[in-house]
Amino acid sequence: MTGTGARLKIAMISEHASPMAHLGGVDAGGQNVHVAELSAALVRRGHDVVVYTRLDDFFFPEPAATEKGYAVVHVPAGPARTLPKDELLQFMGEFGDFLHRQWTGWRPDVAHAHFWMSGLATQAAAVPHRIPTVQTFHALGAVKRLHQGPDDTSPDQRIRLETVIARDTTWIAATCSGSILGWRS
Repeated sequence: MTGTGARLKIAMISEHASPMAHLGGVDAGGQNVHVAELSAALVRRGHDVVVYTRLDDFFFPEPAATEKGYAVVHVPAGPARTLPKDELLQFMGEFGDFLHRQWTGWRPDVAHAHFWMSGLATQAAAVPHRIPTVQTFHALGAVKRLHQGPDDTSPDQRIRLETVIARDTTWIAATCSGSILGWRS
């Protein structure tokens, strides 16, 4: 990675939460806004940002430029239609292969994965290119399972795979304040 103050090329990977999604639908809310606002803030600080999200509609241009200055690349992984996020695990290999090919030509200085499945695709693509990674989980399977119990629709492998991702990523970003966790500064 380049030094402090340098212009960075940043890949944001958000497999199910497109910053261009219509908010309020199923699986379209907080994470979509977070990725969009973080990407816009990084552009305002002078960085080049490309968001990679799963293609779920054939009508999106490639790549899509946003008014906030970042680009969105719609990754062909699985059928080009909206699917529940808990059904996307089977397409993360395709997603990671696409990222690997893309990053051969446009190599980011850092790849920031949002949600655990994005972390799988990101690690698969970043490791061979020796790209440092950031992981934001947004939610953890163990917490979801604790509170939802048998109503949890997450894939059975989620908790195990989150552990692997947490071990393999370069940095983990926690998007909450310490006061929520009971920490005092």
